Amino acid sequence: MRLTELHIGQIARISSLEDSPFKEKLQEMGCIPGVLVKPILRAPFGDPIAYELEEYTLSMRNKEAFSVIVKPLDPLFNSK
Repeated sequence: MRLTELHIGQIARISSLEDSPFKEKLQEMGCIPGVLVKPILRAPFGDPIAYELEEYTLSMRNKEAFSVIVKPLDPLFNSK
């Protein structure tokens, strides 16, 4: 599943990053395999989206977030 497919409040763990022009930048910003991520705010027209990555908030455009592969956690851990 891609990061762009998560709903607001849905928690997932980053599995991998696809090769893209954004890969190195995303890794430097903390998008590495094993990190928990949760979309928390969406701009009025849907782009960009603010994500909570463990200890901080990161805003990404859909074209950047599309290259992040995630595995959703059990719905028990999700919040709205």
